[in-house]
Amino acid sequence: MSKNPNKNPKKQPAFPSKDDVLAFIGKQPGKVGTREIARAFGLKNADRIQLKRMLRELGDEGKVESRRKKLHHAGALPSVTLADITGRDADGELLATPTEWDEAAHGAPPKIRILVPRKPKPGEAAGVGDRALLRVEETQDDDVRYSGRVIRIIDKAKLRVLGIFRSLPAGGGRLLPIDKKQLGREFAIAPSATKDALDGDLVAVSVVRQGRPGLATAQVEEKLGSLKSERAVSVIAIHAHELPHIFPGAVLAEADAAKPAELAGREDWRKLPQVTIDPADAKDHDDAVHAEPDTDPGNRGGHVVTVAIADVAHYVRPGSALDREALKRGNSVYFPDRVVPMLPERISNDLCSLRPNENRAALAVRMVIGADGRKRSHTFHRVLMRSAAKLHYAQAQAAIDGRTDEITGPILEPVLKPLYAAYDALKRAREARGPLDLDLPERKILLKPDGTVDRVVTPERLEAHRLIEEFMILANVAAAETLERARVPLIYRVHDEPSLEKVEALRQFLETLHISMPKGGAMRAEQFNRILDRVKGQDVEKLVNEVVLRSQAQAEYAAENYGHFGLNLRRYAHFTSPIRRYADLIVHRGLIRVHNFGSDGLPDNQDTDALSEIAAQISAAERRAMKAERETNDRLIAHFLADRIGATFEGRISGVTRAGLFVKLDDTGADGFIPARMLGDEYFRYEEAAHAMVGSRSGETHRLGDKVTVRLVEAAPVAGALRFELLSEGRKSTRPERLPSGRPQGSGRTRSAYGRRGR
Repeated sequence: MSKNPNKNPKKQPAFPSKDDVLAFIGKQPGKVGTREIARAFGLKNADRIQLKRMLRELGDEGKVESRRKKLHHAGALPSVTLADITGRDADGELLATPTEWDEAAHGAPPKIRILVPRKPKPGEAAGVGDRALLRVEETQDDDVRYSGRVIRIIDKAKLRVLGIFRSLPAGGGRLLPIDKKQLGREFAIAPSATKDALDGDLVAVSVVRQGRPGLATAQVEEKLGSLKSERAVSVIAIHAHELPHIFPGAVLAEADAAKPAELAGREDWRKLPQVTIDPADAKDHDDAVHAEPDTDPGNRGGHVVTVAIADVAHYVRPGSALDREALKRGNSVYFPDRVVPMLPERISNDLCSLRPNENRAALAVRMVIGADGRKRSHTFHRVLMRSAAKLHYAQAQAAIDGRTDEITGPILEPVLKPLYAAYDALKRAREARGPLDLDLPERKILLKPDGTVDRVVTPERLEAHRLIEEFMILANVAAAETLERARVPLIYRVHDEPSLEKVEALRQFLETLHISMPKGGAMRAEQFNRILDRVKGQDVEKLVNEVVLRSQAQAEYAAENYGHFGLNLRRYAHFTSPIRRYADLIVHRGLIRVHNFGSDGLPDNQDTDALSEIAAQISAAERRAMKAERETNDRLIAHFLADRIGATFEGRISGVTRAGLFVKLDDTGADGFIPARMLGDEYFRYEEAAHAMVGSRSGETHRLGDKVTVRLVEAAPVAGALRFELLSEGRKSTRPERLPSGRPQGSGRTRSAYGRRGR
């Protein structure tokens, strides 16, 4: 019987090639995942296994990467990017490069051509040297990969150099730049161009003439303060990173005019015995906690946990002078000798500080948790509260350990023990969730009354710290869930999973330690934890913790949710500290809008697009603050060690590059550098996969994490730079061993003290 020609089976589409898939990914402005690719090429369910295998191969080849749960060409820019405008092309059009770019993983940063509208709006007119927030798209241009439109100018160009003025006997002086990259360079300043600067003053100069030949010349534009004491070291970072540190008059006037909140429109929680638990030197107290057993028979062994947060939104209204300044700052910045706050002290240290026995406005969340520590339900409330006690971490822990004082004694049974009982339940949930558990203790610099360094300590990590951290994480999750469920836009705290490139580099490194890690596929936090558990107590423990940390992406703020990999949470937002983080203030306003708590909620014009811009801006401010804090600590330690040239120290290799070794000292945590040429009388080659320098003749090896003895040979306090000489020998080998090479390793950091910016 002949076949009916009209019933020919439909021809199956050909399976796409790798080039087809790459071309499709590159053309898509929106979400691209396995589902979108399969739909575009008409692939059936049976073909998806082959498609996923192809995507893994493209990832291993470094051609695509997963970011925010989407596929991108490797090294692609996000749609909203912070960039520096660096010059012009042959046609005179502005060119920019991204401010943050992993050159080790992706090579040179891509160029972005700035598209200028015919009639730029205020804040959109950009120039060379400006830093701007851009909305970018990929182009088909081989020379310039992206085009971008200016959303907002973040910083205008300032053609100046910061440095220390050194006077000369004959008049005039020299400028010693504070930037490590300009160590050894000087600028000549004529007697008529000093602006009466004195020896040791921190000054800003404009460069008059570049030095070819001879020294470059400059003239003093501004005197920024004297550096006769180390107390002024933070001034360098404030000016070098252009941190806004002086509140405009309108902002201070608004803060001074603020009045304490009344009970009207709020629930009265003043009889609930909530307590604050903070560092001993904390100046403000913006979160209070309480817990009690749940009396519901259906939740036997459960608890009711309450977290109350200072109601900053009541005082900082959208569009006000206070609000504009807070967004400009993004967050508070913490130095050993001072704080550069996001809000004036009238708000942060007074009206929004939850002082004991004083009425304070708060936004609170009441959470019901089961005996297993999992949250069953939660509700938000706008309240008037009264803190029952102000405690510090060691004080609360001492009370639980049996050493009470006049403050903790009366509240031990009714307040503290229920808090710790609830925390015991939360610990069980945390262990079941399996967040990334890195063990990297943080150091703290303690100053003398005169501002000089007294000592560097590693504060003990107490159960009291973990208790507050778990309560805050639970509250942050509740806030994100509430806003997401109500479809109100918010700013998430997000942390992407490690890129395929960094995971592969980590896998190759672990092979050098005879530790296997599965190849291909997405990693989960618990897989990293198994690696960390395996090396606990071994010599390589610190090394592996450090390399695992370097494999992680950097946490940031985003209006689009792609989860928090490190905490192993699907949705997470910062809610618990709006006096020092602008992201938290946005979340508070969203909650006020959802619950109709008042007229000071999130404005209707702050949609997802607007919040994406704010998220990019405050993420950049956070990175700026972290860099300023780190550089200040480096300068303080360099001052501290400057009179100990020739002394020997014990430390560990904290970084390995082609140029040499970075060493972190055990006692102070100070970082210094050993140039490769000073490692020995043979050539040392850099082995990326092993994070090591290996002698070409002897095979002597210096690897990341190795214990070393060094001698301090040079200190440059103003730049925060130390140079060491290596005294100890490396690992011995009977013959040079060629270690496997791998892709470059990244250096994004995610872990920071919860008491500052948090996870």
